[in-house]
Amino acid sequence: MAKIPLSVIILTKNEEGNINECLDSVKGWADEIIVIDDFSNDNTVAIAQGLADKVLIKKMEVEGTHRNWAHSQAKNSWILSLDADEKVTPELREEITSALPATGHACFSVPLRNFIGGYWVRYGGWYPAGKVRLFKKEKFRYEDVGVHPRAEVLGSCGHLKGDIIHKGYPDFEHFLASLNRQTTLEAQKWIITNRKMNGGWAAWRAIDRFFRRFIGKKGWKDGFIGFMVAFFDTLYQIMSYAKYRQMLLEKAENRKQRTENRERKTENEKQQ
Repeated sequence: MAKIPLSVIILTKNEEGNINECLDSVKGWADEIIVIDDFSNDNTVAIAQGLADKVLIKKMEVEGTHRNWAHSQAKNSWILSLDADEKVTPELREEITSALPATGHACFSVPLRNFIGGYWVRYGGWYPAGKVRLFKKEKFRYEDVGVHPRAEVLGSCGHLKGDIIHKGYPDFEHFLASLNRQTTLEAQKWIITNRKMNGGWAAWRAIDRFFRRFIGKKGWKDGFIGFMVAFFDTLYQIMSYAKYRQMLLEKAENRKQRTENRERKTENEKQQ
């Protein structure tokens, strides 16, 4: 079967346990596979070099900026963006092969089939949870922020039915570790963009997120896992705000310290 003119971009960081399946799901189908590795210290790069067309090493500083740079390395107009813990289903491959030649869209959203351990989370807004993963590089970019960057698209967006399988959380320990990293980045984004937050808003948002995910989006149908997903969403709001407050206090303290140092320096100069 002839390969299609599609560049698959895969971001990696210590993904030796996942990268093989990810690459196998697109090998022999897309005519360019590029792995962008964030200085892995396991066998990720060695595995990728045996399967990908190109492996580039670059540190991720800001997620949105990093992804935009990665996309600029592609030779094709159409890009499929994947993380190393994801793989493309045969149904999605067939659908993309059929859709690309005649489409007028600038991008397509793709359903993500998310797993925690071996459990497919079907409710609580986790499925189909379509995300824009297939796009024309000249009509698509991410905002330059460090967590959950928004997509900016010039043109219309279609919707595909085939899934990307995402096995990003082997267990709740990994889920919680990811939440801890992301809430730090979320708080930093609020600080950098001068977003004004308050405790009342954070409390309301935390409560709202739980009931919206567990009741409104039927997370209860996933049982205990559905409850934990809703609880972690609540925890995300609380931790983001707590870290934001801590960063504000540290920022104010640093500003105060700089002011005192300047005043002390000025006073010393006057005495000399």
